[in-house]
Amino acid sequence: MSDTPKIVIGTRGSPLALAQAHETRDRLQAAHEELRGDGVIEIEVIKTTGDMILDRPLSEIGGKGLFTKEIDDAQLNGRIDIAVHSMKDVPTWLPDGISLPCILPREDVRDVFISNKAKTLADLPKGAVIGSASLRRQAQIKAAYPHLEVITFRGNVQSRLRKLDEGVVDATLLANAGMRRLKYEDAITSVIDEDVMLPAVAQGAIGISCRSNDERMFKYLAPLNCATSHIRILAERALLRVLDGSCRTPIAALAVIEGDEIRLRGMLAKPDGSEVLTNDMRGPVSDPDGLGTKAGLELKERAGEDFLCEVTQA
Repeated sequence: MSDTPKIVIGTRGSPLALAQAHETRDRLQAAHEELRGDGVIEIEVIKTTGDMILDRPLSEIGGKGLFTKEIDDAQLNGRIDIAVHSMKDVPTWLPDGISLPCILPREDVRDVFISNKAKTLADLPKGAVIGSASLRRQAQIKAAYPHLEVITFRGNVQSRLRKLDEGVVDATLLANAGMRRLKYEDAITSVIDEDVMLPAVAQGAIGISCRSNDERMFKYLAPLNCATSHIRILAERALLRVLDGSCRTPIAALAVIEGDEIRLRGMLAKPDGSEVLTNDMRGPVSDPDGLGTKAGLELKERAGEDFLCEVTQA
């Protein structure tokens, strides 16, 4: 019997999810000599409901939690020790018994435009069809380019690129972080500035969860946590929490650290893009949750109950 500690990493099975799990494994082994060697860290693929149902928008089948529920269950019952998540897919409320102590250094937060027919969104002709599963992207496209048609377009990066090549749509938008992690930069037509398309909450960030009482995993994950990225994510997720963000609600947020301040830009929109509310606030680095809460409440007050009810039912 070996005294070498063994860690089981849980992840979804998409190529992007596996790339993120392998990055986590490599970072753990670089930080801890006792975790190096074959078989010390295992990666277990867990199929989630969100991966199995691809013919309907997430808003119709339960929202973000569909990408995490089965993984959370595996963690709570001890089948896996840690789970690697794209933070933009993680619900704002974590299940009892699960903590999220680690955010890896954040990648590029921006969206990218991919098309065989135009260089940018602005270059697409009237009636061009854009495929996107994100209500956040759909709302911002409809608000800025009402002459374009947007359809729901789900699946992993590879399947979306294949559909684009097959002519199912004229263009699609994806996260630059995912394209870079998959080394698909050559497929990118152009990168969209965040002033044009505000990114999803926590876009580009990888989070690692563990059981709340697992001191061994807290110790192993501590050197991997990027304090700057963690602060940014806390601010963005606080805004999302106040707005009760789900996959039925077009919400965007981006926090950046400037000196001893956090600058947080937020957006709340109607799915058809007919109304888009934004704000831009600052607060101390020491209180990201407070800033996010304040920004979320400001948007919520301006939106009013009718706006939010209409969005939720859309």
